[in-house]
Amino acid sequence: MFEIVVTLCLMAEPDICRPQLVPGLETGTRAECEAVLSGDAIRNRVTVADGLLLREKHCQKMADGLELTEIADNVFVHTGKIEEADPVNRGDVSNIGVIIGETSIAVIDTGGSRAVGEALYRAIRQRSSLPISHVILTHVHPDHIFGASVLAETGARVIGHPGLRRALLDREQSYLTGFEDLIGKRGFLGTLPVRPETALQEIDLGGRVLTLNVWPTAHTTTDITVMDSATGTLFAGDLIFHQHTPALDGSLMGWLHVLDLFPDLKPSRVVPGHGGPVLTIEEALTPMRRYLGVLEADTRQALENGERLGEAVNHVANSEADAWELFELFNTRNATEAYTELEWE
Repeated sequence: MFEIVVTLCLMAEPDICRPQLVPGLETGTRAECEAVLSGDAIRNRVTVADGLLLREKHCQKMADGLELTEIADNVFVHTGKIEEADPVNRGDVSNIGVIIGETSIAVIDTGGSRAVGEALYRAIRQRSSLPISHVILTHVHPDHIFGASVLAETGARVIGHPGLRRALLDREQSYLTGFEDLIGKRGFLGTLPVRPETALQEIDLGGRVLTLNVWPTAHTTTDITVMDSATGTLFAGDLIFHQHTPALDGSLMGWLHVLDLFPDLKPSRVVPGHGGPVLTIEEALTPMRRYLGVLEADTRQALENGERLGEAVNHVANSEADAWELFELFNTRNATEAYTELEWE
């Protein structure tokens, strides 16, 4: 299979360039690709954003995509690295799901940059030519959303929590700036935000139905989960972390409440937002409940002792440090969020 790639460069810094996939124009032969390259289809598909220059375009054999592991019948997971986003991983630091039905494909989360979204698209196309009908974003955080524009360009509907569109508009610029700083201008080049629709309750991919649940404020204010009815696979987004330290950006007490409701879904397997990639419901819930419970108990004790925020965050939940990766990056913020919430109960 052949694909079309264009080279885009920063107008202000023309030495900073990145080859960018034009998705949806793949062909079986180089000759067919060259014909597309010289026709109207390519002109209608390549939009050069403000501040970018188009240097050249060419055909090439389809590059390798992300690694996808089949965890159930036609259910695939890409396991993101348990790292902070950087120029090497380009934001490939969260899990991604792909579910293939009889008539279309759904994608659950898309990684933290256009580069990850392109690699995801290639991986899907190497397995199926069915249309990608839906991209489901499980919450607002940038490591899950910034690959979505690639799939949207092929006609996929991008959907999420009813509050996701507003939350993205509020945080968009800080997320774009922050992830560009982490990944670097070259690796982040071409990354664009998307404007999601409100999530549907069900999505029919042909022969399998996905059920979407919208949750009250927990990990964030915008959490949803996806259950594949055909296999009982629950994509939990960041309501479940595994190995990677949980990140609190919503409500500690709300998160604990949501976790108490998870067993009612009766999943056969759980895909967390980080780690795993496949857990039983007990493996998913036990470490999460323990960490969040310690976070709550230590915070309440600090408040009872009259500690100021600056004192409390130095020790709250530190007993959990050896149980999680990236603990120093996330626990202090979690302690701050917990203290602020419980202080005003």
